[in-house]
Formats: sequence, C-alpha cells, structure tokens
Amino acid sequence: MRIAMICDVLGEANNGTVIAALNLIRYLKEKGHTVYVVSPEDSTRGLENYYVTPTMDLGFLLNRIVERNGVQLAKADPAVLEEAIEKADVVHLEVPFVLSECALRIAREKGKPVTASFHCQAENVTAHLGPMMNDRLANHLVYQAFYRTIYRHCDVIHYPTEFIRRVFYENTPINRPYRVISNGVNDAFFAPFERKEPPPGGPFTVISTGRYSKEKDQSTLIRAVGRSRYRERIRLVLAGDGPMKARLQRLAAREGVNAEFRFFSREELIGALHAADLYVHAAVVEIEAIGCIEAIAAGLPALIADSEKSATRFFSVDEKTLFRPRDPEDLMHKIEFFMDHPGELSRMREKYKEISRGFDQKSCMEKMEDMLRDAAELRFRS
Repeated sequence: MRIAMICDVLGEANNGTVIAALNLIRYLKEKGHTVYVVSPEDSTRGLENYYVTPTMDLGFLLNRIVERNGVQLAKADPAVLEEAIEKADVVHLEVPFVLSECALRIAREKGKPVTASFHCQAENVTAHLGPMMNDRLANHLVYQAFYRTIYRHCDVIHYPTEFIRRVFYENTPINRPYRVISNGVNDAFFAPFERKEPPPGGPFTVISTGRYSKEKDQSTLIRAVGRSRYRERIRLVLAGDGPMKARLQRLAAREGVNAEFRFFSREELIGALHAADLYVHAAVVEIEAIGCIEAIAAGLPALIADSEKSATRFFSVDEKTLFRPRDPEDLMHKIEFFMDHPGELSRMREKYKEISRGFDQKSCMEKMEDMLRDAAELRFRS
C-alpha cells in the first residue's frame, strides 16, 4: 500500500499522539508499505517521502501556549498535500486540526479513501481556556467541531479505546464505520524482569509518566506524597516534560518531596520502571494512557484516578487500585496501604500482568494495517 500520513503535530516523542504516529509510521515501513508523511517537523526536510509544511502563527498568546506544550502545529499547504495525496491509496489523519481538514478536502476531491484516528479529547483543547476544561457545553462544542470538520467525512474512524468512542457518540450524531484498536506497548516493556520487594522500612519509589500539564494532575500526586507519614521514605519520579514543569518543581519543594523531574528515553524509562515499586496515574483526562500500560507491562502495580473523563480507570483490577480524582488525601492512604501491605502489592502486580498482555504493540499495529488496507480497497470498489 501507499499511505499518506497527515500529522498536524510531529517531532519529539513527548506526547501520546506523536508516539502513536511514529510507531505506526515505523511499523508500516517495516512491513514494506510506502508511507508519505506530511507534517511541520523541519528535521524531516529532505528525507525520502517526507513533506514539510509551514507552522501556524496563532498570535503571541496562542503561540506561547503551543510552545509551552513542546509541539508545533502545521499550517495547511495545499500544494504539499496535493503532491503526497496524489500518490496514496489511502489517507490517514492523526488529529482533527487544520492540516488534516485541508488534506481531507483534497482526498475527497481525488476520490481517495480517508481514515482518521481519535487522539484528541475535547478537554485537551479546553484545558488551555482557563476554567473551561470542566465546562460540559464547551467540551460538547469542541466535539461538535471535530465531527463537522473531520470525522463525519471519514470512511473509517480509529478509536484507541471504547471509552472515547462512547464519549464521541454521546456528543455527536456520528454514524461512521470504526475500529477500536489500542495504540499498543512496545515489546521492550514486556521483557522479563525479576522484581524484588522493597525492604521493610527502606526506600520506596513511586513513578508516574506523562506530560506535565493541568489535565495530567501531577500536583495531586505530589501533595499526596507530601502529606504521607512515609514522606521521607518515598522517592517520587515524574517522567515527562511539559508546560507545568517549573510550577510542579516549586510545589514539590514546598511539600518537602524528594522528586525527580526529567524526560526519559525509552531505554531509560524501562530502567526507571524496573527500579520503581508503584506506578500512579493521576490524570483526570485520558483517552488511553499508554504510559500506564507501559508501567504495568514492565511489572508495576498501578494506582489510578477514578475520573469519569479518563479511560484509564477501566484498567484497574481492584477497587484498592482506584483513588478519588484530585484528592491527595485519598491517594495518600492508597499509597500507604501498599507500603504497609507488600503482599497486596505483589498480588496486584500479578493481576496487572494478566491484562497487560492484551496491549502487545505488534498485534495492535497489525489491526491498524488491516484497517488501512480495508479502507484502501474502497477506492477500487467505488
């Protein structure tokens, strides 16, 4: 197949959307398919089958917000898109932004089938609009905009979880063919590792991965550790990067928490997960949370925020592994419970190991390949 991948956002693998795109591009190439990648990522300029578009100028305020999130947004360039789409059997859109909207229009004009992933929750947009993240009407309007501009025109929609499919169906009249396919976890995270129990009274490492942002809510985790009677024993590792890094570092200092903040390569992250005793996922907004799945694949039990706006709560294997969102007191008690009961920690680890097997990246990528092939065949049936 010849696939045109339209990536409004690409670059450093510092968020789930970019990681998902890079994984799919890599897999499709390894399987012998030709992938034409259109994005604003300047580092790909001159590489074979990569097409670079300008970046958007949103004005000083919005530009600052985008920069703080460590991404660049593509500006639509019809000439660049025409060149890539003309060669393709199928066009795949990563996020419902300006570049994808223009690509969709061109693909339709050329009679090319279009698939689109659902990698952006409404709250990922409204989180940057002051208190609007929790406003039902504002989030509903964002989903309506996604529906009107992109998803109602697609031949097949890819949802990473059943949770986000249901959310979109509740907010729009969408009625298009779809596949629910996890983005999957790399085989490297499943490598066998003999884990030792933390010694009684010894250091206890809690790790959390994800972009430092409002919706990921690392502040609740920091406050929970700061209130714990075991604060001096706990080493907190916050793996990631993002716009709230300085604010979170100041909070950790005020709370007296021994916290490490840094971005890890994949190899470094696997090592950090193997060195940890417990994973905590405090995010209140999440489509899939690959970071959480990577942690449990690496052998860690996970404490997860029981947020109605997050798919991650469905990964929980026991009520003991859920805590009330944005409630540092409840999270503190859950962390202390597992520190006081190492046998429960081991039991949860085994339970999570069982569910992690369903997220093997190779099988997930095979399903994505099948989806693209099925959509490509539409071109020849029409």
